[in-house]
Amino acid sequence: MMLPQEHAPAAAAAAEQGFNAGEMIIGHVSNSSIEHPLINLPTIMGVNLSVTKHVFMLWLVAALVFVTVTAIVRRSLKRAELKPSGAASGIEVIVEYLRDGVIVPNIGEKWAATWTPMILTFFFFILGANAIGLLPIFDTLALLDRWVLHTSEDSWFRHLLHGGATATGNYNVTAGLAIVTFLAIIVAGTRAHGFVKHWKNLVPHGLPAPLYVLLIPMEIVGMLVRPFALTMRLAANMTGGHIALLAIMSFVFIFTEVLGAAGGVGIGVGFSIPLSVALSGLEIIVVLVQAYVFTLLTAVFIGMAIHVHH
Repeated sequence: MMLPQEHAPAAAAAAEQGFNAGEMIIGHVSNSSIEHPLINLPTIMGVNLSVTKHVFMLWLVAALVFVTVTAIVRRSLKRAELKPSGAASGIEVIVEYLRDGVIVPNIGEKWAATWTPMILTFFFFILGANAIGLLPIFDTLALLDRWVLHTSEDSWFRHLLHGGATATGNYNVTAGLAIVTFLAIIVAGTRAHGFVKHWKNLVPHGLPAPLYVLLIPMEIVGMLVRPFALTMRLAANMTGGHIALLAIMSFVFIFTEVLGAAGGVGIGVGFSIPLSVALSGLEIIVVLVQAYVFTLLTAVFIGMAIHVHH
């Protein structure tokens, strides 16, 4: 009998506050709280290694991409005619296009076989992570929990529902991918020219000595800007699209509070739903383009380290 009385003031305050669009949007695009992780792990050297929503999504996407691609390729290889069909044909088209249209022109035929596996992995992983963020998986699970399961607030299932599903909208995730590219650039230049020669190739040779005072810091900054640009471009595009969609849909609830249910339905049917459908179509294009752009720039940067031109 005491619990309803204790929570009555909080419920009344929430009702007076009404719909909070900002809180809803941030809750749908940000990571889950580190204070309530999905899996508790120890803190090592000041870093909390607990598994949050976006870490879980990284694992999920990696597993789905690995299992799906492996199953399709193995099933295709078992055919007697060795001709891909169906999904295998689609994968082959993507692989051949990226190899012949992106990797070989930028990296060269000699090094294409070395870097193609990593670049293709980038493309399929980023494409999978971007695409799964467009599916309302966890929103559907939230409805299932609300009407059927009725799990407690502290349950593992309820913690899984908190936070955004697009891992590539997290700057830590895209920074990790960009760091792999940054290290690959150094490895590619070192393998092609040797460690010392690779760093000498950062600036042109044979210039007057005073120019190197300006060129060396500029080239170092440019070298560091490349992974930063990869980080910001991917994360900002994936986050921005979701924020725009959520902001448009929030008009329904805002106008419901102002004009009543009829006004909210009118705004939804006449404005929010048509615009959201159009923006979702644009988001599908963005999902493909951002995976392609990250792959393309990775190939370009590796090729610049191998084929030095100033």
